[in-house]
Order: sequence, then C-alpha cells, then structure tokens
Amino acid sequence: MRQRKRKLITIAILALALLIGGTFAYTAFNQQALNDRANAFRSHAPGRIHDYYNRDTGNKDIFAENYGHDAEGEEPIMVRIRLSEYMAIQRLGEDVFIPVVEHSERDDTRTWTPYRSAQNDINVRTGDSLAFNDYINLTFGWQRAGQEAPWYMPTFNHELESLKTAAAGHARDYIQGDGAKDGETDGTTHPGDGTDTYWTETGPNSSYTNTGTWPGAAIMQETKQHLRQERPPMTIQQWEQLNPNQRFGNFWVLDHNTGWAYWAELLEQDEATSYLLDAAVVRDEVVRRSFVNGSYYYAIHVDSQVISPLTIDRFLEDDDQGHHDTRLADFLEVVAGDGNPRWNRDSPPSAFNFAIMRPGRIFTMAGQQYRYLEDMGSGNHMIIRNEPIRERSFAQQEGELTTWYGALAPEVRDIVAPVASSFMTGNVIDGSVNFTGGTRWLPSNLVALSNQDVHQDITRVVPDGVKRAVALSLADVTRLSGPDLAFPDHAGRVGFNNRWWWLRTPGAPGNAWLVNSGIYVGQLRGNGGVNLSTAYGGVRPVLIIHQ
Repeated sequence: MRQRKRKLITIAILALALLIGGTFAYTAFNQQALNDRANAFRSHAPGRIHDYYNRDTGNKDIFAENYGHDAEGEEPIMVRIRLSEYMAIQRLGEDVFIPVVEHSERDDTRTWTPYRSAQNDINVRTGDSLAFNDYINLTFGWQRAGQEAPWYMPTFNHELESLKTAAAGHARDYIQGDGAKDGETDGTTHPGDGTDTYWTETGPNSSYTNTGTWPGAAIMQETKQHLRQERPPMTIQQWEQLNPNQRFGNFWVLDHNTGWAYWAELLEQDEATSYLLDAAVVRDEVVRRSFVNGSYYYAIHVDSQVISPLTIDRFLEDDDQGHHDTRLADFLEVVAGDGNPRWNRDSPPSAFNFAIMRPGRIFTMAGQQYRYLEDMGSGNHMIIRNEPIRERSFAQQEGELTTWYGALAPEVRDIVAPVASSFMTGNVIDGSVNFTGGTRWLPSNLVALSNQDVHQDITRVVPDGVKRAVALSLADVTRLSGPDLAFPDHAGRVGFNNRWWWLRTPGAPGNAWLVNSGIYVGQLRGNGGVNLSTAYGGVRPVLIIHQ
C-alpha cells in the first residue's frame, strides 16, 4: 500500500436499532451515536447518517450524506456501515425471552450478530445470520422501475462535533431520545414521515423550512437527489470479479468476513449515497405460526464510520468480528483515489495519469473542466469540455471550436493528438432513427439506413491530420453511451448544469443533432434548428490528447 499522510482524526460511530415486539406488531426505531475518539483532535469528516423509518409500512432507508462544512471547504469522506441483528422469542407459557442466537444479549449490542452473507450473494445469510432467515426479510439497495434515484432532505445540522443523526418518521436518535428504547419516546432529528419516496423533486415535499424544530440551522432547504446506484450492493468477492475500471463507483461492497459494507467511491460535498438498506420486514405469518400467541423482540443495530481518505488505514485496524478480507486493502486504495488530482482542483497536464482514469471522471486541467471519455489505446485519450459554451448555434460551431482551441494553455495544446481536417458526416433525418435502451437513448438502425456516412463517422487519431478541437458525432455518442462508459445514463450525457449541446451530425435540411436537456434530459434529437442559440446550451469541444 502506498504511503499516505496520516492525520489525527475522530471516527463517528452511529448505531441504529429497529425494535419489533410482540404479536401485536409494534415497531419502533432507536438510533444511537457514539464517539470513538482516537485523540483530542478531529479531521474534517463531515458525514451524517440518515434513517427514514416508518413502522406502518416497514420502509427503512439507511444512507450517508457528506454535508460539507461552511468553514472548512470541500473534503470527501469514506463511509462504511455494519448491520447487526438480534431476536428473542417468548413462547406461550414461558417466562423469559430466548434469543435465536445463543449467547446474544438484548442489552449488549456487542453480542448481536453481524449480518454475514454468502461470498457471492449479499442477499443470502450465512453462519449465525441464518437464524434470522425464517423471520426477517432485509432488502438491500434501491431500484424502482423507470426511476434513477430517490430524493432526500439534506441535514440541517452542520456541526462537526455533533453526533446526532438525521432520524425521521418513527426513527429515534439515541442522543435526542435520551437513550429510550420504548418505541414511544420521541427522538426524531429530521423532518418527514419515514415513508418511501416522501421527499420529491417538486411539489410540497421538495423543500422544508426549519424553524428550530430540528437540530441545525433555521433555514429553508430544497431536496437533493441521491447518487444513482450504479450496481446493486455486492460482496467483495463479486467486486474482485469486476473489470478494473468498474471497481469504484456509486455502490456498496460487503466484506462478508466482518460484516462491514463500504461505499465504493469517495463521497464528495453535497452528495448522498444510495441506500444500503431499503426495507426490514418481519414475516408476520411465519412468526405467528412459529410461536402461536407468543411474543418476540427483533432489532437491527447499525454501526457507521466516517473517515478522511487520507487515513484509510483506520479501516484496516483489527476488528472484533474477525479478520478483514485479504482484498480489503486493495479495495480501499481503489476507492481513495486513482492518484490524479481531485475533480475540482485545477492542475497542469503533467499532474495527470490519464491511463488510470475511468470513463466519466471529471477533472480540471489548466483552467478548463473536462469529462474523461475513453482510453483510445496507444497513449491516446478522448476528453470533452464538461460544460458547453453557451449561446452558440450549430452554424457557429466550427468557428467556436477554432476560437476555443486557440485560447487553450500552450501546455494543453502540446499534448493534443491530430485528427482529420474534416469529416464525412452525412446526414440523417430525426424521424428515420429508431432507438433502444430508453427514450431516445441509443440509435438502433444507423447501419440499416442508406446513408452509411453517419454510422461510420467516428472520431479517431489521424497521424498526418490537424491538432484541433472537434464536436462528437451521432455515432460517437452512441458508442460512448451505456453502463461503465463515459455517458452511463441520460443524466450523465447532458453537459454540466443540465446544458444541451450540439453534435456535428446534420439532420434534415436546416436542422442538426443535439443532446437535449431540461425535461428531455440526455435525449438525442435531430430537429435542432442550425441557427438556434440559447443560454441553456451550445458547443461542447472535444480533444484527443496523447500521453
């Protein structure tokens, strides 16, 4: 493992417990926060754990947020969460509750059973966890047909020293509720009723004004969207089987040896993870048949730790649940960064190693922010300006590309690879193109159309060509769109700040193709008037660079 600068830090540990007692199906949620303090100093790790729980529906959303910090800037965090279960049964006529796992104690969460899965399936319990299979269903991750990611209300509490969590609905924060576990004492610290999709993009549940009811600032805030779950939660063995450029991103990875689940990406300021846990449902009918007229108690305890990426060794320290998986060190190295400057840190070309970038990575080089598109082989890499140059029409595109390229820093122009001086773009009418994979996502019949120029118009290095900036073609965008590619989904295809941008492919006479925005986010359309010029989009220059 490469040497890293060590910092004195504090790891915040947050414990949550879901209590389900008796055949009357009473449910409550307790959340606890403990401080594992290594020393008197604290690193900047502005993380907050959210729990949205509703006892009536069984909804239970667990995720982490990097709320940033007003005074200390934008430092990313690394997050891990561990679920532990406890259940005890009191059968009719018996005087005591008997735990389903021997030697576990209700009042000592250290004795509860960490969730352990099969090596190749996070949804299959193994070991002592098998004792809960007949009674409890846990739903990991978040997926909804036709939806990319849910919405949440950011925490109002930006106090670094505060260990209160964002507990909403029937959830209970341990500190706020003064340690009560009766299911009745209030301990909420966050607005909302804990139901699924309570917070929305628009409408009455898209904003909230804190008047002092909840910990934190008395301000109005709008909802934000979770990071899109790129993959369902998986085990670290499944993670190892991914291609190298797939091993970090917006998904959870479980070390089945210790029960810790790790977010597989740095969590930047104002970002929230997707759900680790989406629901915890008691199988009431099974429970009733198992002990007619008896009572039961079930609880989930969730430990959460948040650290700076500069201190990843803290996640490798000895664990009371056994040895970490031998692949964990490699995993943490991947997550902590690819060795390139952070996305928002302006750096010279010499600071970057483009060979280790993954498609879609954002970076800032010599005063311009880019999106990495692909490794083209032989040391060549394609990149695109992250935000379009606005208020430029298709008719103005070639002139604007020339102007923009001429203004680049000399050290950037020095590494630009030559391309063709002109392109055989062809043209294709919007109405003749069929799409697959989603609304106007991937053209499916370009090859079948009579105009082969459109299909074959691919941006390549041409050794005897010209060093310049270009616009992508319709064929380029098609081959660069999809999972693990530069444009993984509709939202990833629009320019920064939800801006539309021109392609170089003409449509019907007087029209051209573009990547749309707004309510048509990321859709390909070939009916943009060539003289169209708005403040919401424009020209998005592309470079091929050689390193």
